[in-house]
Amino acid sequence: MHVVTLENIQDARKAIAPFIKCTPLVQSQFLTTFCGCPLFLKLENLQITSSFKPRGVFNKLLHLSAEEKNRGIITASAGNHGQAVAFAAQKLNYYARVVVPKPTPKVKTDGIKKYGADLVLFGENYDEAERKAKELARKDGCAYISPYNDELIIAGHGTIGLEILETLPNVDAVMVPLGGGGLISGISIAIKSRRPDVQVIGVQSQSSPVMYESLKAGKIVNVQKVGNSVAEGLSGNVGPITFEIVQKYVDSVVLVKEETLRQAVYLLWTHDKQVVEGSGAAAVSPVIENKPLFKNKRVVSVVTGGNIDSDLFQSILKSEH
Repeated sequence: MHVVTLENIQDARKAIAPFIKCTPLVQSQFLTTFCGCPLFLKLENLQITSSFKPRGVFNKLLHLSAEEKNRGIITASAGNHGQAVAFAAQKLNYYARVVVPKPTPKVKTDGIKKYGADLVLFGENYDEAERKAKELARKDGCAYISPYNDELIIAGHGTIGLEILETLPNVDAVMVPLGGGGLISGISIAIKSRRPDVQVIGVQSQSSPVMYESLKAGKIVNVQKVGNSVAEGLSGNVGPITFEIVQKYVDSVVLVKEETLRQAVYLLWTHDKQVVEGSGAAAVSPVIENKPLFKNKRVVSVVTGGNIDSDLFQSILKSEH
């Protein structure tokens, strides 16, 4: 049994405080009216590297041994975790390699290179990149930094849950985009430890429903990814640690349509002037698809990132217009 406690998350908060931002929690006036419930946005797209990922990564790297630091680190990523690893490694003076799938958006690969990590393009999807990174870690004897299946990463991400409760103590529901489950694992532990009555809802795209299908089956299952998604950031695998935590702490996981993700990106830009990537907009999508479910609830949507490919962003703004 893997345990991440509220205390671990509080310790993580102290450790990472010098390196990350406490991001704003703002009410979206438009979405509040549109969806018929007070809707607040936790703007992790305004975090350093424009995603929530540095929270977990700093917590992990700060706990590595001197020997691990000397050997360097390696990770696999759909993009945002890789940028966070590159950024944190640069700050803490580590050598880092990041393996990403070949179709990764340029905005994310440029970010990784900008922070000085060695970029390895490998495979057509996240799974292939992850296998390659783990193989290189074994071969070279360096530490593999999992984007999700790691207690220190999860505790770092859980700091978002603490910030939400402090800013909006009377929250009723928190919606969290869900790929590998590292983020929702941390947030759900932080929130349920303090306020067991708050609903925590995970959001996956219909294109990549691994956690959804695994929960339904009661065990981790392999699911064929269905086509391309505007939310490539949600294409993580499920690990035994995150699966166990999600089973225990998360109230439900919902699937949303690709067109709703696009609509959410459009609405967040048009009305809230927030640049949000597809996976970042996922947490707004269930409210758009099923307004009555949230009537009169105070809802927080965790906007996880803003690293969207500029061509994709322009095409969404044109097509939704």
